[in-house]
Amino acid sequence: MTAIPRQPGRTASETVTPILIAVSLCHLLNDVMQSMLSAIYPMLKDTFQLDYWHIGLLTLAFQGTASLLQPAIGLYTDKHPLPWSLPFASLSTLIGVLGLAFAPSYTLVVLGAMLIGFGSAIFHPESSRVARLASGGRFGLAQSVFQVGGNFGTAIGPLLAAFVVVPLGRTSVALFAVLALISGYVLFRVGQWYKAVLSARARMTLDKTLPLGRGRVILSLVVLTFLLFTKNIYLASMSSYYTFYQIETFGVGTQTAQVMLFLFLGAVAAGTVLGGPVADRWGPMTVIWISILGILPFTLALPHVGLFWSGVLSVIIGLILASAFPAIVVFAQELVPGRVGMVAGIFFGLSFGFGGIAAAALGVLADLHGIRFVYIICSILPAFGVLTIFLPRRSDFVRGT
Repeated sequence: MTAIPRQPGRTASETVTPILIAVSLCHLLNDVMQSMLSAIYPMLKDTFQLDYWHIGLLTLAFQGTASLLQPAIGLYTDKHPLPWSLPFASLSTLIGVLGLAFAPSYTLVVLGAMLIGFGSAIFHPESSRVARLASGGRFGLAQSVFQVGGNFGTAIGPLLAAFVVVPLGRTSVALFAVLALISGYVLFRVGQWYKAVLSARARMTLDKTLPLGRGRVILSLVVLTFLLFTKNIYLASMSSYYTFYQIETFGVGTQTAQVMLFLFLGAVAAGTVLGGPVADRWGPMTVIWISILGILPFTLALPHVGLFWSGVLSVIIGLILASAFPAIVVFAQELVPGRVGMVAGIFFGLSFGFGGIAAAALGVLADLHGIRFVYIICSILPAFGVLTIFLPRRSDFVRGT
C-alpha cells in the first residue's frame, strides 16, 4: 500500500497522490460492502419470499438513510470538519454487513441496510472534501480518482456475490466485514493527514463569494440535481433489477446475470475515470451534454434487443452515463465555493436517496406490469438532458476556490 504522508506538505499547489489513492481505495472497499445488498437481492428474495416492492424498500432503506443524513452531515462539516468520523463510518458499515449475513428476518435485513446507509452518509462528505484538498487544483481528476474507487467496488460486488456468496450461502457475506476493518485503518491514517491540513488552513481566509447571482446559482444547482436524479434513477433500475431482467427475459442463471451486471457496473467505473480528466480539459458542460443526452438512443434500444446486444448496450450506457458524475460535482463546487460538504451531501446523498425512492416505485411497476416495462419507462429519462441549456457557461463566472 502506498504510504500516506503524515504532514500536509504543499497541498495547495500539488496533487497529493497517496491521499487520493487512499480515499479511492476506501471508497472501493466501502462500495464493495454496500453492493453486497443489491448483489444478494435474488438470494434474499428466495429466502424471505419477497415481492419486488420489498426489494425496492430495501434499496430505499439504504439510499434513503444516506439521503436524509448526508446533506445535513455535509452542511455541518463545512463549518466543523470531522477527520475522525471517517473510520467511524467503516464501523457502521461493518455492523450493517454482519446484519445482511445473519439477520433472521426481513425487518432486521432492512435495519442492516440502514446501517450501511448511515456509514455512507458519514463517509462521502468528508472523503470528498479530502479528495478536493489533495487535488492540487486538478479537481476533475481528483473527483474521478475518488469516485472510480466506489464504481469499481460497486462493480466487483456482484462478481464476488456470484462466485463467493451464491456458492457459500448468505452467511458468507460476513467475510467482507474484514474489508471494513482495512478501510477503518486506512481512514484513520487519512484522518491524521486531514487534521494536519485543517490546522494549516485554519490560518487562511477562504473566499466563499458566489461567482454568480444567488438566483442563478440556485437554479443551476436545481438543474444539476435533477440531471443527477434522472441519472441515478436509471442506475437504480440497473443495479436493483437488471439481474431479474436477465433471468426473466433470457432465462439465464443467477451467476450469468451477476456477470452481466458486472459488465455494466465495470463500464460505469471506466466512464467515471474518463469523466474527470475530460472535464478538466474541455469543461464540465461538454461532458454533461454528452453523458446525459448522448445515451438516449442506446437506452431506447435496450428493452428491444437480445441477450448479446443487451450486454453491449449496457456497457455503452454505463460508460457514457457515468462520465457525468465527476463533471457535475466539480461544476457544483465551482458554483458554491467553500461548501464541499454541502455539495457532496446533495450529490452523493440527496440524489441517491431520490434514486432509492424511484427504485421502490420501479419495484411496484415491475410487480404490476412486468420487469421489461420498467426499462421501457426508464429509457426516456436521458431526454431530460436538454435541461443542460439552463446551466451557465464556464465563461460566465470566475472559478471558486
